[in-house]
Order: sequence, then C-alpha cells, then structure tokens
Amino acid sequence: MENNSTLKVASLGSGSKGNATLVSNGEVIVMVDCGFTVKEVLKRLPRLNIEPDQIDGILVTHEHQDHISGVGALSRRFSIPVWSTRGSLLSGKCGNLPELNLIEGFQPFSIGSLDVTPLSVPHDAREPCQFLFTQDELRLAILTDLGCFTPKIVEQLTPCHGILLECNHDEEMLWNGSYPERLKQRVAGRMGHMSNRQAIELLQLMDRDSLQLVIATHLSEQNNCPKLVSTLLAETLSWPVERLKIAGQDSGFGWQEIGLNSSIRAESA
Repeated sequence: MENNSTLKVASLGSGSKGNATLVSNGEVIVMVDCGFTVKEVLKRLPRLNIEPDQIDGILVTHEHQDHISGVGALSRRFSIPVWSTRGSLLSGKCGNLPELNLIEGFQPFSIGSLDVTPLSVPHDAREPCQFLFTQDELRLAILTDLGCFTPKIVEQLTPCHGILLECNHDEEMLWNGSYPERLKQRVAGRMGHMSNRQAIELLQLMDRDSLQLVIATHLSEQNNCPKLVSTLLAETLSWPVERLKIAGQDSGFGWQEIGLNSSIRAESA
C-alpha cells in the first residue's frame, strides 16, 4: 500500500534581523519562532497563502531577539498557543500569553496530528532547542542557531528526509571581516553559530540516503555568500546546485514538500 504522508516547510525570513519558519502536515500549521513584528508577519504571510488564524501554534527555539521578539504580540493578537522551554520564558520577552505549553526535559509532544521532538542544542541561551517534526515515518529537522553539533544530535537526525541547516558563516570571511574580536569569538565559539565547514561535517556524518530536501539557513549577510554555500553543499551531497535551497533574510523561501511516496519531490508551491 502506497504511503502518501507529506510534510511542508516555508520561511518568512532567516537571518540576524528576524526568523520565522512554518511547518505543516496538511492538517496542522505551526510557526517556529517569530522574530518579526506583527505588521511584518502580516506583510509576509500572504506570500505563502496563509492567514494568521490558520496557525495552530508557535514554537520557540530560544530567547534571542531575532527569534522571539514577535512571539508574544502575535500570540496575543490571534490567540495562538505557544510552546517553549522554561529557560526561554525566563527572559520575559513574551509577556503574558493566552495559552502556554511548557517543553519539559525535551520530551516529545504533539500539536494535533503533528508530532514534535525538541532537540537540545549547544547555543548561548538559557535553554535552547531545535525541533524534529514527524509524520508517520517522515522526518523533518530544523537545526539552526547552534555553535556545534553533538553525537546525540547526529543520532537524532537518523534517518532524516528534510533538514533546515544552519550555515551561518565562512570561517575565513568571519576572521578577516569587520566584526569586533569579541563578536568573532562568540560567533565561532562552541555555543555560537555553525560555520559552512561544520554544516558539511554534520551532513557527512548523517545517513543521507533518505534526504530529499536540504535548506541552508541563518546565513550571515556579512560573513557568508549564498553561492558559496550552495556550491559546498551540492558537492557534499552530490546534488545539482539547483536542488539546494537558501533561506533569505528578506524573502525566506516558498513552500517545500517532502514525502514518503517516491514520486514526491521538494518543490516550491
């Protein structure tokens, strides 16, 4: 019997000026982070043919401004439930929320028919996490804002059909760039952001047989180059460059779909 399970993912924007990602299994739509104002969210959502009242939940990865600044306002205006670790909430940046669901001990949970597994990650925040979404046997990982990957993370990503992967900086561009020395150390540190080299190393350690979709996210506008990232990832995966996707700061990316049915391919909706 043919399995037609699918997962879709899209982005309103990705980078140091704001992040918001949408994931849907066809029945449930969730937003991962909201680092934009409500006004900006309402401006960008129509590109994805989504109304705010269709969003069933907001998942918070951590409390840095480019990920959390719009969470509280969007949640209150449209009565959207929020899922967050206790550590991220301690920042107080969300304010009062109409419905709060605590992520405890990185234990899996469900939002309607969508299953979610929080992933503990090394990043300089109180209790940061990323997320793995599953639909039947289909698995989509969002893995951004971490300074490095761990053996546990590699284990959790096996198998994986789609991944949004942080490719924040090119190490040479970072160290030769204009950032103050302290900021360079923070970005390149174990709790900072993943470089192109680290992203490639993670992909090399993963079981890549099931991968249908790889999207590079959270690229530094000063210390990276989309063309360079696409070329490096394509070489690592032995994919044509055109198959790689880049999440832009202003444009994000349109709906991409993965599925267990072999006839389904990742395409922009």
